[in-house]
Amino acid sequence: MNVEDRVDSLRSRHARIEQDLDVENQRPHPDDIKIHELKREKLRIKDEIAAIQT
Repeated sequence: MNVEDRVDSLRSRHARIEQDLDVENQRPHPDDIKIHELKREKLRIKDEIAAIQT
């Protein structure tokens, strides 16, 4: 897997996590722990993308 493929894969995962966050936040009683974990994973992916591109 080359660098561009890896970045594309990470961006795709980042977008899926964003969708998962939206779904969770739309629930009548969102799970705060799940939201926290999703946000943490989203940030980790964002940091990995930034590290690859520098």
